[in-house]
Amino acid sequence: MGFSRIKIFLILFLTIFLIIGSLFFGRYPAPFITSLSDILNDKLVQNVILDIRIPRIIAAFVTGMVLAASGTVFQMIFRNPLVDAGFLGVSGGAAFGASLGIVILGGTVPAIQGSAAFFAFSGLGLSWFIATRIKFGDWVLRLILSGIAVSAVFASGTGLLKYLADPLRELPELTFWLLGGLWGITWVDTIQISAVCLPCLFIIFLFRWRLNLLSMQDETIFSLVANSSFERILLLLTAVLATSAVVCKTGQIGWVGLIVPHMARRLCGSDAQIALPVSLMLGGFFLLFCDDVSRTLLSGEIPLGILTSFIGAGLFLVFLMNRQLQLKKG
Repeated sequence: MGFSRIKIFLILFLTIFLIIGSLFFGRYPAPFITSLSDILNDKLVQNVILDIRIPRIIAAFVTGMVLAASGTVFQMIFRNPLVDAGFLGVSGGAAFGASLGIVILGGTVPAIQGSAAFFAFSGLGLSWFIATRIKFGDWVLRLILSGIAVSAVFASGTGLLKYLADPLRELPELTFWLLGGLWGITWVDTIQISAVCLPCLFIIFLFRWRLNLLSMQDETIFSLVANSSFERILLLLTAVLATSAVVCKTGQIGWVGLIVPHMARRLCGSDAQIALPVSLMLGGFFLLFCDDVSRTLLSGEIPLGILTSFIGAGLFLVFLMNRQLQLKKG
């Protein structure tokens, strides 16, 4: 426990350091680093930090926490370390819903957010329903197969909407949105994301110790007299609502919900009372770091979804190979 606390405090220190340091990262007035003298003396730099960088930093960190927390909830409730919002049709459904809002429903904020939330819930429900109807394989395999199928259906629908979109007005917005990014985030967007996501994260945090029970077999849960059905539904709905809220603002950002819970469990063990808070910090840290790179490295901003997929997939392969080496040594 003492060693875990040292790790937690180290992660917290690095997270705070990155949040403060992110204020100095940018392409204006000079590439990469903004000097303290510019911040203190240049009014335009102060406006850039106040109106652009701070809301973006907050939105990136909250988004990372949401994706990591949702991934932790999905992996523990479904007892499957290979699922996240992307694998269960949640992200694909939210992306299709937001695309529908942009192309068909007028592109207003309520239309985009409402459509994204509806289809995110629909994606999870369809994945669960189809998995219960598949007649072969164990639950893990059935859930993965159904999630892949549902995500593919939503992806084809999103592709059709791209084909139908206005090539001059709607298609560029839709294309860049699907790549994932925070370049259009304002204070209004940050407040809207936080208003939905922070209460959801608070609920998940309060129920973190129940995740240990919900990850057990149903017979064990029943013997412990836990109201598993209500708690499962509550946590799943909370995770899906928070995910849809960030997806409709940031687009599709993959691999955070899959790789970050693995990192948290490797650092601090599988106990959700510790792993979930660590996952929240790591998720915010990971996405904020990727966003700093995306807006600083090149003169043109790199889509955030590309960076998270590249880094996340690489880390996942490293974890798999390390695990394979451990098995060989054993």
